[in-house]
Amino acid sequence: MFTVKGSRFVTNRRVLAEAGESVQRFTGSGLAELGPTLGPLVWQFVPTKVFDAADFGVFLALLPRQVAGLALRHAVEVRHPSFATPAFVALAREHGVAIVFGESDDYVRIADVTTDFFYLRVMRAEAALTEGYAAPVLGAMAHGARQWRSGAQPAGVTLADATAAPLPQPRDVFVLFINAAKERSPAAAVALQRRFDALG
Repeated sequence: MFTVKGSRFVTNRRVLAEAGESVQRFTGSGLAELGPTLGPLVWQFVPTKVFDAADFGVFLALLPRQVAGLALRHAVEVRHPSFATPAFVALAREHGVAIVFGESDDYVRIADVTTDFFYLRVMRAEAALTEGYAAPVLGAMAHGARQWRSGAQPAGVTLADATAAPLPQPRDVFVLFINAAKERSPAAAVALQRRFDALG
C-alpha cells in the first residue's frame, strides 16, 4: 500500500480556502491508477503555518472523498503549536481527516485520533544502530501501534483534546519512517513489523 504526499501548490499558500482548483488537479492526476493499493493522502504544512479555524475548515471541506469511484482517505501534517487545540481536533473529526502524529522534537505533536485510521511519522533513527532504533524503543513503538490498531489510546501521548476520547473500535495504523538516517528506515520498518506481529 502506498501513501501519497499532497502537492505543495495546495498546502504552501496563505489562504487555504483558495486551494480548490489545485486540490482537484492533484487528486485527479492519476491517483486512481493505484486502485486498492492507494493509502492515505498526506497534506503537509510548513512549520510557520498558523491555525485559522475558518480557513482550515474550508480547506478540509475541499478534500474529495473519492476519485473515479475510489475512496480517498486524508491526513494532515501540521507543525505549528497553534494547532494543539480542541478546535483543530474537532474540525478534523468533523471532516473525517486524520492528524499525523509526528514523532519529532522539532514540531508540535498531536496524537488525537480523529477518524478510522491513525498515521504516525517517526523521525528519530540513528545511523549508528542497525535497525535505526534501540530494541526497547521499537518494542514500545510496536505496543503503541497495537493499541491504536485495537481502538485504544496509548498512555503518555500528547493530546490536544483529552476530553474527547475516540470510539474504541479497530482502525488501520500507518507508520512511516522518515529520518535524517534514511538508510536505516527499511530495517526499522521490518523490525517494527516483526515486533508488531509477535504481539499477536
